[in-house]
Amino acid sequence: MIKFHINGKTVEAEPGWTVLETARHYGIDIPTLCYHEAVLPSGACRLCIVEIKDGNWSKLVASCIYPVAEGINIYTDTDRVRNVRRWIFEMLLAQCPASADIRALAKKHGVESTRFSINNPDEDCMVCGLCARACEEIVGLSAISVMDRGVHKKIGAPFSRPTEVCVACGCCVTICPTGAMRRLIESVRETPAVTLTPLAM
Repeated sequence: MIKFHINGKTVEAEPGWTVLETARHYGIDIPTLCYHEAVLPSGACRLCIVEIKDGNWSKLVASCIYPVAEGINIYTDTDRVRNVRRWIFEMLLAQCPASADIRALAKKHGVESTRFSINNPDEDCMVCGLCARACEEIVGLSAISVMDRGVHKKIGAPFSRPTEVCVACGCCVTICPTGAMRRLIESVRETPAVTLTPLAM
């Protein structure tokens, strides 16, 4: 077992565990959005940020992808962590203002407004890619893709064409942290054509 400290408390973790996995094992709350136990972590949203301190030295890391190490000191609620987390929430509120899930989680952490401009009041997708990872890693398909880059990045079907690969299992809808896949699923899935049978004369 690997021993280290979270918020001054000595904890133990299995080799290969991340800081987030260990924190959850001990019931220590770290907010997440793009993380789910069923798929490999990506660190996309950075909401699970924590601070590592060693004397006068410290750095911020994404706890979902940071491996535990003997003797490290992790803090989940420092001023620095709260400040960065607040900025992340404000950016999310501007990026996907229509998501009730985002607003609820932000409010829980004391953030109810954003100083950033809102380009699309109806947007509810944070483009974390969790749906695409779930489709590939859990279902074994690749019916969902993260397309383009930067501000143009979006979720859709590969090559922007609805695909027959989608089996309508609902995994992406269930795992989506913002509720956006309830709206996006029809843009991914190709609805089978209806074959009309001529009436007998």
